[in-house]
Amino acid sequence: MSMGLAVAPPKPLSLPNGRPAADAWSLDPELLHLNHGSFGAVPVAAQREQDRLRERAERAPVVWFPAQPRRISTARAELAAFLRVDADDLALVPNASAGVSTVLASLTLPPEAEILVTDHGYGAVTMAAQRRALRCGGRVRTAHIPLAADADEAFTAVAEQVGDHTALILLDQITSSTGRLLPVERIARLARRRGIPFLVDGAHAPGMLAAPLDGLACDFWTGNLHKFACTPRGTSALVARGPLRATLYPLIDSWGTQLPFPARFDHTGTQDTSAWLAAPAALSFIERTWGWETVRGYLSALADYGQHTVADAFARHIGQDAVPAVGTPAPALRLVRLPDELGPDWFASDVLRDRAAQELGAETAFTSFDGVGYIRLSAHVYNTPADYEEFAERCVPRLVAWSRAA
Repeated sequence: MSMGLAVAPPKPLSLPNGRPAADAWSLDPELLHLNHGSFGAVPVAAQREQDRLRERAERAPVVWFPAQPRRISTARAELAAFLRVDADDLALVPNASAGVSTVLASLTLPPEAEILVTDHGYGAVTMAAQRRALRCGGRVRTAHIPLAADADEAFTAVAEQVGDHTALILLDQITSSTGRLLPVERIARLARRRGIPFLVDGAHAPGMLAAPLDGLACDFWTGNLHKFACTPRGTSALVARGPLRATLYPLIDSWGTQLPFPARFDHTGTQDTSAWLAAPAALSFIERTWGWETVRGYLSALADYGQHTVADAFARHIGQDAVPAVGTPAPALRLVRLPDELGPDWFASDVLRDRAAQELGAETAFTSFDGVGYIRLSAHVYNTPADYEEFAERCVPRLVAWSRAA
């Protein structure tokens, strides 16, 4: 029994020598890797470059660390070019959460300030906003956006929550738990008209979107390059435009404190920044091997195929459509609805994730929204249609059995 339309599998990408694309990564072949969106995966070429840089630092630390800010500045320029932004607008931070925390720590908020978020927001980021609001006697206001809401409906849901006390709008560009795009360009224009600072959490955008900041007139944007752009983990960008960027300082002061943004962020003391310095190697490897435009097309087609393959397997077992209606789904992320008994909240989803890895040999993400559990499937170049076919054949029956036992 199939509840959805057939989706053709895309032809897998391969290396120039004809070998599978997965050979360029060091992923365990005994596991199904269907959760690139959480922690990414680093090509072997970039891993080797990072090892080389670490070795240089260890051989002559007194030579290495004083020159580290210059090296970071050079790498930062290459990463800015990839994101299609000016290098003078971009600082490097460990992850998108650190980018958000940097902005929250630097902004002056008035008493009773409200920080506006949505119910699709990343949990750690929302908690950071709540903690910041408490420090000024304010609060977090949450806009509810139905999962199936289109771009217009999502915009209206946010706009209706903007009020006289709104001091910051903090929204995802691509939501983590629900894998959908939000209309951040339109919300940026609204924020600009109202004179409200706007911070965009673009954690999943680099690599998945060709130019995530084109047409986006926000004050602050932060995104992880170690997800879909495949750089070494701990490589993220914080982009700031306009007068408020002068208020941004690293969370840890160092000798660059008196320098302007973003140069002050290049001074990191003895922090291991080999991930930042090796990041361009990952970007260039993918560009010269396949080209980013080809990669993005493949990821979107494979995500569609994976979603329908897994959802059809659930439909055959439980007799209901498992493809949820998601307004404006992200290119390389897809949701599949779980049986009602599985993953209805954050804690249950994490337990399910760990159990699937241990008992099914499958790395995948389980999420929840409005009390409903989902599998959030990711796709990258090392994935093939066979990965999703195996999950559908081998893992879905086990998940259905778990739901019945529950």
